[in-house]
Amino acid sequence: QVQLVESGGGLVQAGGSLRLSCAASGRSLSSYGMGWFRQAPGKERMFVAAISWSGGTTDYGDSVKGRFTIFRDNAKNTVSLQMNSLKPEDTAVYYCAASRATIGRYTTFYSYWGQGTQVTVSP
Repeated sequence: QVQLVESGGGLVQAGGSLRLSCAASGRSLSSYGMGWFRQAPGKERMFVAAISWSGGTTDYGDSVKGRFTIFRDNAKNTVSLQMNSLKPEDTAVYYCAASRATIGRYTTFYSYWGQGTQVTVSP
């Protein structure tokens, strides 16, 4: 069993930056693909970014490409999401997820989820 806890969310003005972190307990993340998703009120959970177990492969949703960067530190059992040039439409609850298999853009790829952290971007 993997427990995931996100942190780093908050309120930021448009154009600002935030770094989200996902810390794992219960098991090493070194063999898991990791993803970040987000969910705005009244909308479905959407893919943001993913990184393979080695960190050698990353993938980004079209709306965040070039602005967000996903990276991991297997020694610290963490995965992070650096978010730059934030826009009001980035406002959502952000979730960290772990996949025992390959990474992907669909929630069904992921077996473990954190509780989420709120990101609010003001105009």
